[in-house]
Amino acid sequence: MTIADVPAGLAAAADASVRWHPGGPFDLLQTIGTLQRGNGDPSIRPAPDGLWLAFTTPSGPATLRLAAAGPPGEHAVEVQAWGPGAAAAAGSAPRMLGRDDDWSGFDEPAFHATLPRMVVEARRRNLAVRLPATGRLIDSLVPTILEQKVTVVEARRGYRYLMYRFGTPAPGAGTVAPANLMVQPTAEQWLRIPSWEWHKAGVGPQRSATVMRALRSAVALERLAVLPAAEAAAKLQTIPGIGAWTAAEVVQRTHGCPDSIAVGDYHLAAYVGAALTGRRTDDAGMLRLLAPWTGHRQRVVRMIGLSGFRKPTFGPRMTIQDHRGH
Repeated sequence: MTIADVPAGLAAAADASVRWHPGGPFDLLQTIGTLQRGNGDPSIRPAPDGLWLAFTTPSGPATLRLAAAGPPGEHAVEVQAWGPGAAAAAGSAPRMLGRDDDWSGFDEPAFHATLPRMVVEARRRNLAVRLPATGRLIDSLVPTILEQKVTVVEARRGYRYLMYRFGTPAPGAGTVAPANLMVQPTAEQWLRIPSWEWHKAGVGPQRSATVMRALRSAVALERLAVLPAAEAAAKLQTIPGIGAWTAAEVVQRTHGCPDSIAVGDYHLAAYVGAALTGRRTDDAGMLRLLAPWTGHRQRVVRMIGLSGFRKPTFGPRMTIQDHRGH
């Protein structure tokens, strides 16, 4: 049975549901897309009847279905959840969908007057974008650590292997939800993965050791979700193996941080420099360029990405590994 064949009555029998009204233009895929680790991410599955997610809550695992609802122009999102964590998952959905993401300061005419034209035009065309905030530190931290110092392709291949090997099928998988929808391992399950399985996944000992080191403090990690993003990022960096790049990538997703910049990213500084000045730059140069928009630097970077700008290529395509800082 495909997702499109699920009877309406079965979908209506969710364990928990809520309809959220964003109060303005809203794009579900643009908002949630930043949480997805590639098209093969087993925990997030787009389907004809909506977007399906699976994750663990304090009450247990949950499956979440998100879909546009209501007449055109209403901009409502229907949230349905199944599993032991259904109520918690449904309750957390509005924040994950960007309920607390406030663009009013960014959209002030005086602020727009300071922005490059490409950023202003990108914002005009993308008023429906929100920055999501999941509040789930471990779900964001582990795949981000796997992306340290390797190519995205390598990292996502390893993540999929570990998810299918040690994750658990989402509640309702194969009945109400896609059959291949998976819940990420819990901290305890990650900690039980033997060294040879990390090796099979293509995850080197440095990255697997960082995962293990971080998850031994899993309870403390999850408490970071209630702290301001800057404080949470600083505390993450007290864990050996977690640096500015990893912390920024995490709080962008867990806190919806509008200002965090992934310093140390292999491509980002050169891309931002080329977009804003026509010339490549390094991390220090990128931070200088973005400094006038402190408080909204991640929004500026997101709009540059949505502008369609492509960084000019120089010389042959590199085949060496990505050496982003951790």
